[in-house]
Amino acid sequence: MKLQPVSVAVVVSDRKRAMDWYLEKLGLDMLMNQEHVVVVGRKEGGLQLHLCQYDETGLEGLEPGNTGILFFTDKGMTETCRELVNRGVKLIQHPKKDMFGWFCQFADPDGNEFTLMSSSE
Repeated sequence: MKLQPVSVAVVVSDRKRAMDWYLEKLGLDMLMNQEHVVVVGRKEGGLQLHLCQYDETGLEGLEPGNTGILFFTDKGMTETCRELVNRGVKLIQHPKKDMFGWFCQFADPDGNEFTLMSSSE
């Protein structure tokens, strides 16, 4: 059985601004941009982020800033965080090691928090 990529909804206040941030700051690829459907991720596969503008019909009860998504990197944490900071991403938790490995956290312009994990510094 072949599974399709997973798409996770990320609630944002301004889809265009969010799209630019995810493409420029995280270096993700544009996978779909059709009116109300904007999906970013990696062309080679993996997790996809569906950027949902909260003030659209049916989404009024959702608010930006409530998403928490976990990413993994095969690069060292220090190198990956340096790249993110150089692109203008603000870390809300600098690289730290715990019993599960290395991690850091950052947020998008709407306050959606993301955890990045790696097995190496």
